[in-house]
Amino acid sequence: MRTFIPSVLILALLAGTISAQEGGENTFLDSVDWVNGPGSGDLGGIARIAVPEGYIFAGPADTERLMAAMENLVSNTEKGFLSPADLFDEEGATWFLVFEFDDLGYVEKADEEEIDADELLESLKESNQEEIKERKRRGLPSFTLRGWAIPPRYASESKNLEWAVELVSEDGEVFVNHNIRVLGRRGVMVVTLVCSPEQLQEVLVPTRGLLEEFSFNSGQKYSEYTAGDKIWKYGLTGLIAGGGLALAAKAGILKWLWKILIPIGVAIAAFFRRIFGGRKKNIYAADESQDPVE
Repeated sequence: MRTFIPSVLILALLAGTISAQEGGENTFLDSVDWVNGPGSGDLGGIARIAVPEGYIFAGPADTERLMAAMENLVSNTEKGFLSPADLFDEEGATWFLVFEFDDLGYVEKADEEEIDADELLESLKESNQEEIKERKRRGLPSFTLRGWAIPPRYASESKNLEWAVELVSEDGEVFVNHNIRVLGRRGVMVVTLVCSPEQLQEVLVPTRGLLEEFSFNSGQKYSEYTAGDKIWKYGLTGLIAGGGLALAAKAGILKWLWKILIPIGVAIAAFFRRIFGGRKKNIYAADESQDPVE
């Protein structure tokens, strides 16, 4: 398996904004309103996260644009993008975090629920088949869920739900989405770490360190629940896979509670395959918003 080695050229190609002249128009990456650490990242007015030195952060609108450029489905729930500052440098870091917020409501008694990993994996595979259909409909490459990289667990002390899955591209590239759900008063912050399988255990250390500096804004914290607030009725299982497609349809939540995010290395491979292999052209330009995923 190739390692994922991003570069400025890769991202410029994905964005389709390489300037033919030196000193010409800014590239797509230059147009992003980056927060260079040390600083603070505003997650759509819902929460904040510290941006340490050596890291970069982009807000909601730029995160949508970055995801579209990397051939990820956009759901208009994107709130932030955080990565090491050398992500876009040749032979730089190869992992990043994406923050999304789902205002599904307050999750009751989450720490009392048992999680059936085997049953949930089957539900995720069902959901994956639906996403494959959607990506093909949009002319985007598809990815198949292979299995757990880390089975789901709920940490009652942090109110975080975590799990990781391995995914395989059409060319056999394997990558990981490590999912974290941070419970809040009015919903969950969906945090996705995208990396290679070989990196997972190593980069989980800085990821968890970064999340120690995450906080919901006043009025949004899990502990600030007030009687009358919207309640999420489907527990932790529902957060992971919508409780299966039947439950998701009944609850009206078929809007990608879980979706695949692809790494830069896989995105650029798909880009060149599409250009030179006769695949359909991506229907989204980097500076145009995608339709919401329903």
